[in-house]
Amino acid sequence: MTVSLAGLDAVVAESGFSGVVTVDVGEQRVLEHASGWAHRAHRVPTTPATAFGTASGAKGFTALTVTGLVEAGVLALDQPVRAVLGDDLPLVDDAVTIEHLLAHTSGIGDYLDEDDDVDLDDHLMTAPTHTLTTSEAYLPMLEGLPQKFAPGERFSYCNSGYVVLAIVVERVTGEAFPDVVRRLVLDPAEMRDSGYHRMDELPAGVATGYLHATGDRVNTLHLPVWGSGDGGAFTTATDLHRFWRALFAGRIVSPSSVELVVGHRTEVPGSAWGYGLGFWRHPSQDAVALMGSDAGVSFRTTHVPGSALTATVLGNTTRGAWPVVRLVSEALPSWVAQTG
Repeated sequence: MTVSLAGLDAVVAESGFSGVVTVDVGEQRVLEHASGWAHRAHRVPTTPATAFGTASGAKGFTALTVTGLVEAGVLALDQPVRAVLGDDLPLVDDAVTIEHLLAHTSGIGDYLDEDDDVDLDDHLMTAPTHTLTTSEAYLPMLEGLPQKFAPGERFSYCNSGYVVLAIVVERVTGEAFPDVVRRLVLDPAEMRDSGYHRMDELPAGVATGYLHATGDRVNTLHLPVWGSGDGGAFTTATDLHRFWRALFAGRIVSPSSVELVVGHRTEVPGSAWGYGLGFWRHPSQDAVALMGSDAGVSFRTTHVPGSALTATVLGNTTRGAWPVVRLVSEALPSWVAQTG
């Protein structure tokens, strides 16, 4: 099977897209495109092997980490978060559970509230970014945010909720959050080129994030120096296909837990996608996705389990990937039909 993406060259030229587009079916890569610069000032080109930031796409890794701890009996989905938080974050309703946080139905206040009209290129962190080296270090940013609604009342996307989950993970395991994600998710999926890197110490092979389509303004001062439960993982297109294959093969969590996290459970206002626990699910297609947008990051990976097809768009600018994502979304049904 081979596939094409009509209009890709024109969209890349018009938008200045810098990143990687791939489609994998089973063990075969059927489409691969790389453009732009992984590092502009040093003229390092992107390649299909370049790792990119994933922003909120990493919430899926967080959800699976928590789910793995649930399977191990360390946590429970219906467990009140207060039991782990103790006296911290007193404005979090005592009825908020682990599952509420995973499903974005907790109603807790958000340090980066996407219900507001925010410009991702602004300096949105309310704490010095260099101090955010652990999930516990986020606590001052989460303080003083009032509950928005009663737990379980409705869906409201909440970054704070996933930071709280990372704090819970660190407290119940005694390990740094990125280390637990590696142990429970990345290693079982054989994601050898993925991980959580310091923003001011990116290794070779990892793309620098840029705020604009041109110029050398990077995103280092716009994001936490080290990621937490709501974002911060870096990965490659190849590793993402490995991830999806491992997930649906039951190598990360059990098949019943897979269905729990990827299952469509909540309608999302204004979106064609619904939400599970850390994952987006298309209500009319057999498609599951992770996606994220942040300063210097635009990303979506979509997997169709029945076809073993993964379509991934990784970009290192704030908005550059979205025109390409739209093209991929339009082509996806025809690609799936070809696999049948």
